[in-house]
Amino acid sequence: MRILLLNEYFPPDTSATAKMAAAVVDALAERHEVVVLCGRPSYDPSERHPFYFLRREKRGRVVVERVGSTTFPRHRMLRRVLNYLSYVTLAVPRALMIPADVVLAMTDPPFAGIVGAFVALLKRRPFVYNIRDLYPEMAISGEIVRPARWVRFWEKLHRWALARTSRVIVLGDDTRERIIAKGNDPGRVVVVRDGALLPETIPDQNHSVTHEIRSGYRFVVLHAGNLGFYGAWDTVVQAARMLNGEGVGFVFVGDGAARSQVEASANGCKAIRFLPFRPPNQVPYVLAAGDIHLLTIRRGLEGVVVPSKLYPILAAGRPVLVLAHAESDAARVVRRSGCGVVANPDDPVALLALLRELSQDPERLERMSGRAAAVANEFALHKGLKRFVQVMEDAA
Repeated sequence: MRILLLNEYFPPDTSATAKMAAAVVDALAERHEVVVLCGRPSYDPSERHPFYFLRREKRGRVVVERVGSTTFPRHRMLRRVLNYLSYVTLAVPRALMIPADVVLAMTDPPFAGIVGAFVALLKRRPFVYNIRDLYPEMAISGEIVRPARWVRFWEKLHRWALARTSRVIVLGDDTRERIIAKGNDPGRVVVVRDGALLPETIPDQNHSVTHEIRSGYRFVVLHAGNLGFYGAWDTVVQAARMLNGEGVGFVFVGDGAARSQVEASANGCKAIRFLPFRPPNQVPYVLAAGDIHLLTIRRGLEGVVVPSKLYPILAAGRPVLVLAHAESDAARVVRRSGCGVVANPDDPVALLALLRELSQDPERLERMSGRAAAVANEFALHKGLKRFVQVMEDAA
């Protein structure tokens, strides 16, 4: 079987989708031929490419074809849209020329599902759509676009693309419910969670990186990763301001679209600290630094975004604080497994009380840590990839 993957980002791009696309491709390539049709690296890439119209790379049974899309920095939306449009303009004609048995698309660019359905229709091949983030809901909620006639047309095209799929692969049960509510056959909508690599050993907190993160706090609520617009940051900052001087602190390690806004709102608050991203070899020590890890989704965005950072936290054997709607996928996993707690994303007073309670109950934290380590095997990366390959084969 020959699989054609359409996704703008692919390593050396460093987005989460690019990394997951590479893992999926490697898993598929163990049994099938794979052609990746992507753009020139533009998402904080580890290396830059000079201009070309088409570049072909070979990695074992994987062929990576890169079209000469623009590579403007992603932080300016208009230029990012130009990257999207140049990629699609060049990728669609090339995709029609590449022999394939199945077409697979992810959600880079945000309308890649529509493009993938169109390509699969013209090629008369099955179409599998891996939804990483749900658009246009994601763009509206992030105030990237405002509700308008063209956005409604985007949604109409998206529903058309969903109706064309052989399978829709989503990251959580809440997204699956949203897709089914759009009128799709439940039998074609499959949950395949990203999962995480399970470490051979879990480091303790006796490391310089861990000490730096914990410095000044006896109890650390850690958020490691992207500070996206989807978090309930106002609730976090309000709770932190009420915690000033109690030795309980929020530490953010990373960056993201909302970081400057969160930093500004937290100005002068002693219970919040911001630190930069750490290199990959230090990530285990970063994860070990938190007494509990924060995962947050604003109310109304459950199923629109499903943060996959949950799985590395579980693999590190750390408890999780899910600040999100009780029916979000992460909240369901935490409640079912007992590996953490769930809090109302709109109630800073309740969050404050919960943190005070947890900071005084090390035995409860230890039990949740044990449950996290136990349930992590359920979400091992290799299991999710095996499931992904099976769904692709079923679709074909």
